[in-house]
Amino acid sequence: MDMNEILENWLDKYGTVDKDQIAEHSKHVQKLDEKNYIQNMKCEATLDLHGLHQDEAEHALENFINECIRKNLRKVLIIHGKGIHTKGTDPVLKETVRRFIEYNRHCGASGHPKSNAEGGNGATWIILK
Repeated sequence: MDMNEILENWLDKYGTVDKDQIAEHSKHVQKLDEKNYIQNMKCEATLDLHGLHQDEAEHALENFINECIRKNLRKVLIIHGKGIHTKGTDPVLKETVRRFIEYNRHCGASGHPKSNAEGGNGATWIILK
């Protein structure tokens, strides 16, 4: 029996392990765990923008986020409402919050709470960097 036959027999019996595939799978599982952890993490502070005009909301957001960063908070909730009480124009606060998150260097991942009791689409959570 030559060396190639011995090697083939061993591989047939024991198989191979793709370490790159295992490492990639491990990273994927870790990302999912981290994402679930972040989404299920409780918000540490809340800002309610109901009743504010767009410029007031932008100013309040800026002050709120800066204060949260100063306090080393990780996840915050912004209540902007769904705009169902807005008369004569399209809802603006939700869009204002979205734009703020996109352009503010302290804002990372964001999303809406899962349940309506936590605000649903009328609120946005933000992970602070």
